[in-house]
Amino acid sequence: MNTHLHTATHAPLSARVELRDLHLNTSMGTYGPNDVVPDAHTLDLTLWLAPALVLIEQDGMAHVFDYDPLVADIDRLAADGHYETQERLITRIVHACAAYPAIEALDIGLRKSPVRKGSGSLGVRVSVDAQTLSALR
Repeated sequence: MNTHLHTATHAPLSARVELRDLHLNTSMGTYGPNDVVPDAHTLDLTLWLAPALVLIEQDGMAHVFDYDPLVADIDRLAADGHYETQERLITRIVHACAAYPAIEALDIGLRKSPVRKGSGSLGVRVSVDAQTLSALR
Protein backbone atom coordinates (compact mmCIF):
# COMPACT_ATOMS: atom_id res chain seq x y z
CA MET A 1 0.00 0.00 0.00
CA ASN A 2 1.26 3.47 -0.83
CA THR A 3 1.83 5.30 2.46
CA HIS A 4 2.47 8.59 0.64
CA LEU A 5 -1.16 9.25 -0.24
CA HIS A 6 -2.32 12.80 -0.85
CA THR A 7 -5.68 14.47 -0.49
CA ALA A 8 -7.34 16.53 -3.21
CA THR A 9 -5.44 19.57 -1.91
CA HIS A 10 -2.14 17.67 -2.35
CA ALA A 11 -1.37 17.77 1.37
CA PRO A 12 -0.01 14.55 2.85
CA LEU A 13 -2.69 12.31 4.26
CA SER A 14 -2.64 11.97 8.01
CA ALA A 15 -4.26 9.41 10.26
CA ARG A 16 -5.52 9.83 13.79
CA VAL A 17 -6.75 7.75 16.65
CA GLU A 18 -9.12 9.73 18.87
CA LEU A 19 -9.90 8.88 22.47
CA ARG A 20 -12.70 11.08 23.81
CA ASP A 21 -14.39 11.62 27.15
CA LEU A 22 -12.37 9.07 29.11
CA HIS A 23 -13.17 9.56 32.80
CA LEU A 24 -10.03 9.04 34.84
CA ASN A 25 -9.94 7.59 38.32
CA THR A 26 -7.58 10.15 39.85
CA SER A 27 -7.08 12.33 42.89
CA MET A 28 -6.32 15.90 41.93
CA GLY A 29 -6.23 19.39 43.41
CA THR A 30 -6.43 20.95 46.84
CA TYR A 31 -9.76 22.33 47.99
CA GLY A 32 -11.03 24.25 50.97
CA PRO A 33 -14.19 23.50 52.95
CA ASN A 34 -16.40 25.79 50.81
CA ASP A 35 -14.84 24.95 47.43
CA VAL A 36 -16.61 22.96 44.74
CA VAL A 37 -14.72 19.67 44.40
CA PRO A 38 -14.81 18.28 40.86
CA ASP A 39 -16.34 14.84 40.54
CA ALA A 40 -14.93 14.11 37.07
CA HIS A 41 -11.57 14.40 35.35
CA THR A 42 -12.01 13.74 31.66
CA LEU A 43 -9.32 13.08 29.07
CA ASP A 44 -9.37 13.72 25.33
CA LEU A 45 -6.40 12.39 23.38
CA THR A 46 -5.70 12.51 19.65
CA LEU A 47 -2.76 10.56 18.29
CA TRP A 48 -1.33 11.11 14.82
CA LEU A 49 -0.05 7.93 13.21
CA ALA A 50 1.23 6.80 9.84
CA PRO A 51 -1.74 6.34 7.47
CA ALA A 52 -0.57 2.76 6.87
CA LEU A 53 -1.74 1.95 10.42
CA VAL A 54 -5.31 3.01 9.58
CA LEU A 55 -5.69 2.29 5.86
CA ILE A 56 -5.03 -1.43 6.06
CA GLU A 57 -5.25 -4.09 3.36
CA GLN A 58 -6.37 -6.84 5.71
CA ASP A 59 -8.07 -6.96 9.08
CA GLY A 60 -6.00 -7.75 12.14
CA MET A 61 -4.37 -6.17 15.17
CA ALA A 62 -0.92 -6.81 13.68
CA HIS A 63 -1.70 -4.13 11.07
CA VAL A 64 -2.91 -1.30 13.33
CA PHE A 65 -1.78 0.67 16.37
CA ASP A 66 -2.92 -1.23 19.45
CA TYR A 67 -4.04 1.56 21.79
CA ASP A 68 -5.08 -0.76 24.64
CA PRO A 69 -1.62 -0.79 26.29
CA LEU A 70 -1.51 3.02 26.15
CA VAL A 71 -4.97 3.26 27.77
CA ALA A 72 -3.74 0.91 30.50
CA ASP A 73 -0.68 3.17 30.98
CA ILE A 74 -2.96 6.21 31.28
CA ASP A 75 -5.17 4.45 33.84
CA ARG A 76 -2.08 3.49 35.86
CA LEU A 77 -0.67 7.03 35.77
CA ALA A 78 -4.02 8.57 36.74
CA ALA A 79 -4.27 6.30 39.79
CA ASP A 80 -0.61 6.72 40.74
CA GLY A 81 -1.13 9.00 43.75
CA HIS A 82 -2.37 12.53 44.25
CA TYR A 83 -1.75 15.30 41.70
CA GLU A 84 -1.86 18.98 42.59
CA THR A 85 -2.33 19.98 38.94
CA GLN A 86 -3.81 18.75 35.70
CA GLU A 87 -0.60 19.84 34.01
CA ARG A 88 1.49 17.25 35.86
CA LEU A 89 -0.76 14.37 34.85
CA ILE A 90 -0.79 15.60 31.24
CA THR A 91 3.02 15.76 31.28
CA ARG A 92 3.25 12.18 32.49
CA ILE A 93 0.79 10.99 29.84
CA VAL A 94 2.76 12.77 27.09
CA HIS A 95 5.91 10.99 28.27
CA ALA A 96 4.02 7.68 28.20
CA CYS A 97 2.94 8.40 24.61
CA ALA A 98 6.56 9.08 23.65
CA ALA A 99 7.35 5.46 24.51
CA TYR A 100 5.25 4.33 21.53
CA PRO A 101 7.24 4.86 18.29
CA ALA A 102 4.07 4.65 16.17
CA ILE A 103 2.78 7.90 17.70
CA GLU A 104 4.02 10.73 15.49
CA ALA A 105 2.33 13.66 17.27
CA LEU A 106 -0.50 14.21 19.72
CA ASP A 107 -3.04 16.58 21.17
CA ILE A 108 -4.11 16.05 24.76
CA GLY A 109 -6.69 17.78 26.92
CA LEU A 110 -7.73 17.14 30.48
CA ARG A 111 -10.71 18.86 32.07
CA LYS A 112 -12.36 18.79 35.45
CA SER A 113 -16.01 19.41 36.24
CA PRO A 114 -17.95 20.96 37.73
CA VAL A 115 -16.13 24.23 38.31
CA ARG A 116 -19.05 25.88 40.06
CA LYS A 117 -22.09 24.24 41.62
CA GLY A 118 -23.27 21.84 38.93
CA SER A 119 -21.80 23.83 36.06
CA GLY A 120 -18.77 24.32 33.89
CA SER A 121 -15.57 22.52 33.12
CA LEU A 122 -11.99 23.76 33.23
CA GLY A 123 -9.31 22.15 31.16
CA VAL A 124 -5.72 22.23 30.05
CA ARG A 125 -4.69 21.26 26.51
CA VAL A 126 -1.34 20.87 24.77
CA SER A 127 -0.33 19.84 21.27
CA VAL A 128 2.96 18.01 20.84
CA ASP A 129 4.49 17.95 17.37
CA ALA A 130 6.76 15.27 15.93
CA GLN A 131 9.97 17.15 16.74
CA THR A 132 9.03 17.67 20.39
CA LEU A 133 7.86 14.06 20.76
CA SER A 134 11.11 12.87 19.20
CA ALA A 135 13.10 14.91 21.74
CA LEU A 136 11.23 13.15 24.57
CA ARG A 137 12.24 9.73 23.25
